Amino acid sequence: MKNKFANIIAAFVATFMFSVPALAQDAKSLDELLQMIESSAISDSAESKKRESAFKSDQRNQANALKSAENTRTAEERRSDRLEQTIRDNDIQITKLKEQRDKRLGSLKELFGHLTGAAGDIRENIKQSIVSAQLADRDVFLSELIEKMSSDTRLPSIEDIEKLWFEQQREMVESSRVVKFNRSVLMANGEQAEMEVVRVGTYNLLADGMYLEYSPETGLVSELARQPSGHQSSAAALQAATSGFTKVGLDPSGPFGGGLLRALINAPTLVERWHFGGIVGYVITGVFVVAILLALWRFIVLSGMSRKVDSQLATNTSDTNNPLGRVLQVALDNPGLDAESLELKLHEAVLKERPSIESGLNLLKVISMVAPLMGLLGTVTGMIITFQMITLFGAGDPKAMAGGISQALITTVLGLVVAIPTVLMHTLVNGKAQRILHVLEEQSAGIVAGSVEGR
Repeated sequence: MKNKFANIIAAFVATFMFSVPALAQDAKSLDELLQMIESSAISDSAESKKRESAFKSDQRNQANALKSAENTRTAEERRSDRLEQTIRDNDIQITKLKEQRDKRLGSLKELFGHLTGAAGDIRENIKQSIVSAQLADRDVFLSELIEKMSSDTRLPSIEDIEKLWFEQQREMVESSRVVKFNRSVLMANGEQAEMEVVRVGTYNLLADGMYLEYSPETGLVSELARQPSGHQSSAAALQAATSGFTKVGLDPSGPFGGGLLRALINAPTLVERWHFGGIVGYVITGVFVVAILLALWRFIVLSGMSRKVDSQLATNTSDTNNPLGRVLQVALDNPGLDAESLELKLHEAVLKERPSIESGLNLLKVISMVAPLMGLLGTVTGMIITFQMITLFGAGDPKAMAGGISQALITTVLGLVVAIPTVLMHTLVNGKAQRILHVLEEQSAGIVAGSVEGR
């Protein structure tokens, strides 16, 4: 306590010591300095009283505000009690009214339940139906009707129930009609076009020979990204018809039609399947092209050679522009040889002609045997890739597995497609070559026999 009192006195003295020089600067004598100190003390005392008065006034205001807030809280608590009691009374009243309503509705409550279910089913059918592409917003009424029948304060009218029956019957009638109407169509290039659309029941939408699809989520009618081949002309004929019967391809499959059509147009074409074969498929195709060109070339050459040989058979003079003429020329160039030497000479001449006659036949035969092996190589490679994908992503998607296996088997198909025609071409070309060789050997044997008989 003494230390605290000493600190206060020290602070006062320090303040006085620092303030005296400031007053001393303006004072001219000690009397003036004393008067200045006295007036300063009186001023500080008045200002302190003024602050004290202001603090007391604020304290009274805060006390009044606190009392007002407490009174407000008390009033609100009483009001809350009254409202809670009102809520309890209202709950009791609502329960009594619900019991009274259920008692008066009787079997109608069960009827409303069935109507709600029926309206929900019809609404979903209408949303998915392509008839909505022509008759839009039919589901709005059904949504309002379901809301009425599910509400505690609203009831459907007889007209509402009759309209529900009307919408169901209208959907049935529209499913048997072929109707033309105009509406905006989203083209495959992303542009909107106003077109005349033909609706065939609840199955397909057609326009300008194109098949369209209806999106229930967006309400848009758009052109199919890929059109079904072979049916576009009949679709155009149906749009141009005004009466009678017109053949057109329709797809009644799926819950609302069009399911099979969408699956068919997503099926890959022959060119796309060929690309599935990858590098091995391209190599097999290149080998097939080589085989075809080679077979055509040899067929043309052997056909011309065969005609020349036939012409040579019809004359006695030898012509060296064909194999038979060159073989006969050997016999004419060696008239004095014995039969054995002549036979050897003729056999040598036939052997010289054989390579030019059988040229390319072995290559065709090799291609016919190698093509299936290349196809098997592509299949094994594709299966390895498929199993690697299964290892990475699992086997949860059967479609992905089936697609991978299908692509792997494409190369096997390509190999067989190349091998079978190549075998047939080899057989055909080889038959022509063997016929020419047979004629040469036959004529050689005849010349040797004639030489022996002449002796």
